[in-house]
Amino acid sequence: MPEPPETERREVVETLHGEEIRDPYRWLEADDDEVREWVDEQNEYADRVIAGDARDALEPRMAARAEVAQRGVFAAREAGYFQYVRDAGDDRAKLVFRPDPDADPTVLADANEWADGESLDWYSPSPDGSLVAYGVGEDGQEDYDVTVLDVESGDAVAVVRDCGRTDPSNLAWTDAGFYYVTTGSATDGSQLDKAIRYHELDDAERAVGDSGTDDSERPAESPAADDPVLTDDVGEHVWPQLVAVDGTLVAVFSEGWRHADVFRWEPDEGADGPGDGELVRLVADVDSSFVAVAGEDTVYLLTDHDAPRSRALACDPTASAADPDDLREVIPEREAILTDLVLAGDSLVAHYQRDAHSSLSVYGTDGQRRHDVALPGYAAIGREGLAGNPDAPEFFFRAQSFERPPWVARGDATTGETEVLVERDPESDLDLAIEQHFFESADGTEVPAFVVHREGLDRDGDNPAVLYGYGGFRLTQTPSYDRFRTPFLEDGGVYVHANLRGGAEYGEEWHRAGTREDKQNVFDDFVAVAEGVIDAGYTRPERLAPMGRSNGGLLVGAAVTQRPDLFGAASCGVPLLDMLRFHEFLLGESWTVEYGHPDDPDDFAALRAYSPYHNVADREYPAVLFETAEGDTRVHPSHARKMTARMQTEAEGGPFLLRTETGTGHGVGKPTSMLVDEHLDRWAFLYDQLDVLD
Repeated sequence: MPEPPETERREVVETLHGEEIRDPYRWLEADDDEVREWVDEQNEYADRVIAGDARDALEPRMAARAEVAQRGVFAAREAGYFQYVRDAGDDRAKLVFRPDPDADPTVLADANEWADGESLDWYSPSPDGSLVAYGVGEDGQEDYDVTVLDVESGDAVAVVRDCGRTDPSNLAWTDAGFYYVTTGSATDGSQLDKAIRYHELDDAERAVGDSGTDDSERPAESPAADDPVLTDDVGEHVWPQLVAVDGTLVAVFSEGWRHADVFRWEPDEGADGPGDGELVRLVADVDSSFVAVAGEDTVYLLTDHDAPRSRALACDPTASAADPDDLREVIPEREAILTDLVLAGDSLVAHYQRDAHSSLSVYGTDGQRRHDVALPGYAAIGREGLAGNPDAPEFFFRAQSFERPPWVARGDATTGETEVLVERDPESDLDLAIEQHFFESADGTEVPAFVVHREGLDRDGDNPAVLYGYGGFRLTQTPSYDRFRTPFLEDGGVYVHANLRGGAEYGEEWHRAGTREDKQNVFDDFVAVAEGVIDAGYTRPERLAPMGRSNGGLLVGAAVTQRPDLFGAASCGVPLLDMLRFHEFLLGESWTVEYGHPDDPDDFAALRAYSPYHNVADREYPAVLFETAEGDTRVHPSHARKMTARMQTEAEGGPFLLRTETGTGHGVGKPTSMLVDEHLDRWAFLYDQLDVLD
């Protein structure tokens, strides 16, 4: 095994809340030539370790699985239907339009024809579908230019540059333009500075533009040229969500999931533009979460107020402030978790999750429950995978399962019947066994996990296994199809998909039980699942690897440092690992709602107890592949750099590898070619360390 590069130890010592904290690799937080040289050496070291028979054997299998068509859910408007499409052989997605779901598509925007690094990461059609706005990102940095197209002509009618983290959740159309949220840039540390602006599209602007791909020929403006609606008083921990109801802007200002304020924007009478006005409260100041869904003349609020599993309330956007208990309850709390709601003509389609898989129910806007729509097996609708047609009783969803690739279906809100519009065959003809088990955590909580493997697999305690988890930010980890996972299953691997506290599998109480001072519950849950699958005879510690990304990377780091005896290798992607300084970088300060703040003595004690970087000891650890990206605008790559350096220098075992990608960020907008390389490295590393092919 080759030796890792040497990393200089430069002692930094500070006293925090009475404790002496040593940080000898803080110099790796810089983004300078010295650090870039160190990163290059680490990439070369990783190349040498990962290269070998496993990678050679996997390469053609991974490449073949890349050549598949992928389709997004339909977004329906009066004019027709919008959809993401990535054809077999495409490196990036394109946006297409059809007058009806069965018609041949017209390509509106094709990122495959754009400059290297540019991607089409999101889109938002206007209410009538005559216009569509889409976000153009570069190198995965989630800092967007917004282009507006005339759908009929294909011409660009506006380009608003440097909007920051604008996306469909904070862009709201009116008849004459759109409200949108802008942020500062990650490069200058201002991306937590937010403003709400309004861009008006007048007749002259509509007449300008061409359908070419050169943005320099299109009309371009900066957000500063647009009417400011709100440019201050948006805290670092607060993120706005915008919807427009019959021209009225409704803004929800959420501070994590513990508090949200709901307002409407009321322009001053006789004002020239929407910039002069005031926020008028719609919902009384309560410590609950709210998500707004626009109806014809009503805003529907998904809330956990007095309902940990969530319910839906109806609110008049022109009314004065009301206590949530005084609003009309449209959909009451049920045993399953209400996660999403869309309008389909005069119906509401609700997405529910129970034990981490999905079902749908159709309600009237009067609250009458009309139909229940079951999904096959352990199937799930992902985030932004449900869409309704406001002008017709139809809805669309994109679902998937562990054994079935994503499919797109249309539902009839009148009958509750559904039909599959788009699907593809699995990349493998392997027959899979899929079971959901429950494992007892340290405090007695029953924690679910899906166990997936080929039919007929022997439980002899000697199968290679990968344990995936996340456990945070109220994100439910639902069943998913991964075409790059199928070789591992074909080769006798066991895939375990854990549903840990910190997510939303069982509502807000489940989420809060894995946050702040209770974050250790998440790691205990993960360990319980690991021990459970070992005890059940699926695998043994030397052949078990945890896998996670982002907050899931923190999970992997904590699991490896707390219980290194449980694992033979680990895959740790774009991770948070220094939990005493995470708030100093990029979006970190906004996450203190979830993790707690290192400046608070009580929060510090909890963070210090599990912070992976600060809990590396002189002992044996399993091999770890850390993955990060130079352009990550969420989690700074210094987390992975510092952890790699510390483990290479101070720990036993390994190897400890760092792979740093260039031309990409936290995960958004990656081309297919890059995804293949990443998965190939990741799985080749795990194949080697877990002896999959032996």
